Amino acid sequence: MDIPKLFNDDLPQKFAQNPDKFRAIGGKFQIDVTGPGGGAWHIDATATGPSVDQGTGPADVTITIAETDAQKLLENPAATAMSLFFAGKLKVSGNQMLAMKLSTLLA
Repeated sequence: MDIPKLFNDDLPQKFAQNPDKFRAIGGKFQIDVTGPGGGAWHIDATATGPSVDQGTGPADVTITIAETDAQKLLENPAATAMSLFFAGKLKVSGNQMLAMKLSTLLA
């Protein structure tokens, strides 16, 4: 999966199709994917969103993950997230309860 395409094209399309679903998440995410196929994205899943922008912004939760692990996460978000977290490969700072809603964004 092409991670920049996911955040720059696919997610904005999903947001446009069902904005109320994503507004209901109620938080702002900073996603930092390290490695050659990575980047940084700010996701607003609040009443003022939903939106995704390349770069950084104020966030309730910041998620940092390597590009290779992000690929695994995208293949199976619900099953892989916890195993990557407990292995120290998915780093979360800020609102950890909000981080658990990441699979809703990526599914």
